Amino acid sequence: MSVQLKKLADQVIVVTGASSGIGLATAEAAAKQKAKLVLAARSAQALDEIARRLTAMGAEVVAVTCDVSDRKQVEQLAERAITQFGRIDTWINNAGQGLYGRLDEVTDDDSRRLFDINFWGVVNGSLAALPHLKKNGGALINLGSEVSEAYVALLGMYTASKHAVKGFTDALRVEIENVDQAPVSITLIQPTAVDTPFPQHARNYMSQEPKLPGRTIDPAKVAVAILEAAENPTRDKRVGFKAKLNTTVATMFPGMADKMAAKQANKMQYDERPRHPEGALRQPSEALGVAGRTTGTGGKKP
Repeated sequence: MSVQLKKLADQVIVVTGASSGIGLATAEAAAKQKAKLVLAARSAQALDEIARRLTAMGAEVVAVTCDVSDRKQVEQLAERAITQFGRIDTWINNAGQGLYGRLDEVTDDDSRRLFDINFWGVVNGSLAALPHLKKNGGALINLGSEVSEAYVALLGMYTASKHAVKGFTDALRVEIENVDQAPVSITLIQPTAVDTPFPQHARNYMSQEPKLPGRTIDPAKVAVAILEAAENPTRDKRVGFKAKLNTTVATMFPGMADKMAAKQANKMQYDERPRHPEGALRQPSEALGVAGRTTGTGGKKP
């Protein structure tokens, strides 16, 4: 079945993890395109401030405090969107969390909490959104990563969660698009490292402040890819040259990929003590900002 998606100006869009980083960049870009927005995050204060700012720009915005690891809260998020706007046209499962540390050192509790957010959050959002998307057609967009296929040391459990997101999304796409032939486009977005507060929000087991290795891309580039998929049915999209390179090398030259990943291990931290090693794994961060430590307010020193 051919899926017809609306222009952004005619859409109701739900974005999880909308209080910072890629989610915030996507919300801002969609607001400029006159989409109606339902923004979700655990960070109530930050989310309310964002909603007020976007509303002042002329956007129609609803802010909903939501922990995506809780199925009931996610179902209530969908219900709020329907109550407020009568439908859902695009649902973006963006909420995610990082965990820096060796796989033989991180605790099972922290690893499970990470999966509750990164994997089960995507599952919860997808299953809450699909009944509504099937009614009138729409797009389900899940945020994976280049490490949905590639991998990196010291972010091993994060890598595993993003592999799981890809497996779930690919299987769901076949069931919904090909078996059911429902009018829903299911997309996996796979960015390379992005300049967001991801390291500052991550749980950190290392003895130094975490960072992303190498150069990062602007969150606005990921937002563009997400919103293009909201208008044009897209199977998957790798964002950034390194995402294309690293996934290709991991697939075709795994031995080389191992060596490349090992070289990144020494580039995963700043030369300073950790600032907030607990991160936002178990409690929300009220830090505002699209970009991370190097260019934005989200990672500046207090």
